[in-house]
Amino acid sequence: MLQTSPPAVPAPASARKPILQLVGVRKSFGGFHAVQGIDLDVREGEFLTIVGPSGSGKTTLLRMLAGMDSPSEGNITLHGERINDVPPNKRPTCLVFQSLALFPHKSVGENIAFPLKVKGVDAAARKARALELMAIVRLPETYHDKNVMKCSGGERQRVALARALAYDPEVLFFDEPLSAIDYKLKKTLEKELKDLHRETGKTFIYITHSLEEAMVMSDRIGVMRAGKLVQVGTPEEIYGAPVDRFVCEFVGEVNSIEVTRGADGGWSGVDVPGAFKVQPPRGSAGDGGMDRAFIVIRPEYMRVLGPGESADNRIEGVVYNEYSLGSRIQYQVRVTASGGGEKVMLVELSRSRALPAGADARVTLGWDAPDAFTLRS
Repeated sequence: MLQTSPPAVPAPASARKPILQLVGVRKSFGGFHAVQGIDLDVREGEFLTIVGPSGSGKTTLLRMLAGMDSPSEGNITLHGERINDVPPNKRPTCLVFQSLALFPHKSVGENIAFPLKVKGVDAAARKARALELMAIVRLPETYHDKNVMKCSGGERQRVALARALAYDPEVLFFDEPLSAIDYKLKKTLEKELKDLHRETGKTFIYITHSLEEAMVMSDRIGVMRAGKLVQVGTPEEIYGAPVDRFVCEFVGEVNSIEVTRGADGGWSGVDVPGAFKVQPPRGSAGDGGMDRAFIVIRPEYMRVLGPGESADNRIEGVVYNEYSLGSRIQYQVRVTASGGGEKVMLVELSRSRALPAGADARVTLGWDAPDAFTLRS
């Protein structure tokens, strides 16, 4: 039966054993290599999200995990057993499609109970189980006999989730299920999916192009680019310690300043004039012999310096525009670039720290070395 409550003392995600393992998985279509050498352990009971731009290979990877395609090379194992050629209906997994694939002529209850009907479960037990699953996904009991096409988009999402849970799978796959939902409903369903994951204890593997969805819901995130997994880590690791500029820029807005090291060991700007203090790359005892790098600063770690205020690093600029972000305001500041022209920098301030002056105000931006990270040029 479906587990509807978490264990009393759930093990940390990092301590759980792998349920799905991929070793050297590749998928080619003629001369096109859609997935290139993926190695990945998916931990039992975790919420893993795969993100990446269109064409990065994330949907192809999901299709192989769900059994809809077979790898061209490599192995996929479930509980240590090779499943490369095991069809979807023979796997303890279920895929929630982007299109939902509900039966339009059936009721909510009939859609949810369909997997149980296929298994030969009697009508009374099917209805009881459907009502139980409707409660889990927060659908009113009165919806049991309602035609599914008379439900709202969010309600149909819940029906699809309940039907997937009716299969009692060990692993649930999600192929961008919230991509066609309006923003407010999407935020609600993100939280409900996260709650559902905790309540059921199932392993969720979620595909999306939205980093925001991934950050809200996931235990770990895998970032794909050109068929490869570039980085896998917790949301905090992906955001705060990206492995390269692609990941850094994909997971949020950043300011980057190219720097070079002089003979005295100090760092100076290439695209922005000035001397800068640079932290060693994270996880490194030193700078790895770099003589050229990028300093990367998230907008929220930059601040506007007033008279007498100091920071490890500072640059001068002119406020060009401002954007309201609710509790925060983001400012676009134009800095004179080396060799002429301008470089745009972004700074986010709380409304209590908002700039009194508007556009064209001259400001000094500052940040401390520990609040930035360094990437190789």
